[in-house]
Amino acid sequence: MTSDLTKAALLRRRGFGGNAENLGAVDKSLSEETARAMIQWTQHDDSSENFCEADDIHSPEAEYVDLLLNPERYTGYKGPEAWKIWNSIYEENCFKISKIVMFIYIFNIFTSCFSIYHIFQRVRENEGNMFYSWLQDLCVEKRAFYKLISGLHASINIHLSARYLLQDTWAEKKWGHNVTEFQLRFDEILTQGEGPRRLKNLYFIYLIELRALSKILPFFERLDFQLFTGDEDQDVKTKNLLLEVLHLIKSFPLHFDENSLFAGNQKEAAKLKEEFRFHFKNISRIMDCVECLKCRLWGKLQTQGLGTALKILFSEKLIENIPEKGPSHEFHLTRQEIVSLFNAFGRISTSVKELENFKELLRPLQ
Repeated sequence: MTSDLTKAALLRRRGFGGNAENLGAVDKSLSEETARAMIQWTQHDDSSENFCEADDIHSPEAEYVDLLLNPERYTGYKGPEAWKIWNSIYEENCFKISKIVMFIYIFNIFTSCFSIYHIFQRVRENEGNMFYSWLQDLCVEKRAFYKLISGLHASINIHLSARYLLQDTWAEKKWGHNVTEFQLRFDEILTQGEGPRRLKNLYFIYLIELRALSKILPFFERLDFQLFTGDEDQDVKTKNLLLEVLHLIKSFPLHFDENSLFAGNQKEAAKLKEEFRFHFKNISRIMDCVECLKCRLWGKLQTQGLGTALKILFSEKLIENIPEKGPSHEFHLTRQEIVSLFNAFGRISTSVKELENFKELLRPLQ
């Protein structure tokens, strides 16, 4: 049985979709085995103060969705509605970035609808430099927040370019790498130098989530911790595999040093942490406004995964004091947080791997 860690996530029932032929629709079917496991999950959950708005599992609008039946890929969701979502995320959450300078950063949303040259005619050449000059004036924590959102955005765009609908016929749909789409979003010349920065931010979010996984090992090592997949034998196997992966991650020698964040005045550090939590909760609410169901599913999942990673990094002392036996009252992860954490890291890791694939595809064109 495939582990339910990789099979389920919550999704609100509203918005774009409903037709099986719709690229943005979500396949809501669950096996009987998975459905039974979902019931057990609700009986063995922990809760704690978190960074994202979690869906209410008791809501009549809440559903469990098999992620393996709903891979992240191109859905055709683009244009003004998609632009508004990312504009809201950047402008309202990234510590009030200027509307003028933000336009150049989120231009890639428009590339699906308009000529790239048509856009460039409306952007002054120095606005990109203005934005990064402004960014450098921020404290390291606020720059890090922006880089995380940028990295998440880059990762999503890589997935859409790597699993693009290349052919749609009555017989089959063919998905694959769309090099042109990738170039429009990341080529250094076409993006006026923005592309490489976005890819650097992808590596930044990768290191952040990798570090969080290395820190959370004690939580999963507890004797009392169980995954409740619905099968006791599978519980043991899945936990052993999970610990094996986490020990491998912990052995990585070049982890991000999170001590560089929130290392100043204690009051100011506490205030910044609360700002981070506030901004991430806003982002999860904004994701609820995405009309495409599948886009919302993966957007919320990855946002919550990143928020969970930050929650872990900000709770190091609490994690160190987790008892080996008995409930962990000081630090908890909900099932939603566990699912989102590992799936989000899987998405970021896949994006890093897809970069190598695109490099190979672009080599003959250079």
